[in-house]
Amino acid sequence: MSAFIPGFSSDGVVTVNRVLLKDGYTVEDLEERVAMLCENVKTYHSETGFVGGMVVMNSGLISNEGSTVGQALASPMKDREALIITCWNGFEEHEASHRSVTFQPLFRQVLELCENGNEEVAYHMLWSGRAYSAAEAKEARAAKERYLKAA
Repeated sequence: MSAFIPGFSSDGVVTVNRVLLKDGYTVEDLEERVAMLCENVKTYHSETGFVGGMVVMNSGLISNEGSTVGQALASPMKDREALIITCWNGFEEHEASHRSVTFQPLFRQVLELCENGNEEVAYHMLWSGRAYSAAEAKEARAAKERYLKAA
């Protein structure tokens, strides 16, 4: 496995929160509150199991090349749906972070924006990786061609 986030073990846990913004709230409202929450996690939990994470917002674009259901042109969740994805050494460390007195007030402020309440699902890593460098990609293609001809 090639680590996507340096230092993240294949035994680690990935958590995903799906946020649907309530009417009346903006992406900027979410960005501000999530930034405060993420800064808190980095500050207080980097030494107690937090490895890294990301927050992504639905861009509205739908890949017709990568989708097998219909041929939609745009997602109705554009600028309303966000995923908060965090990586942890273990699930118990994640759970402890949520019990933190510094975390809870900031977490409640994010939840105020959520139309869908909150369900945070934990996943086990099956694979992660980064792109090859140009030299690595060239070598990988050459190796495939050598072994395909040998087969």
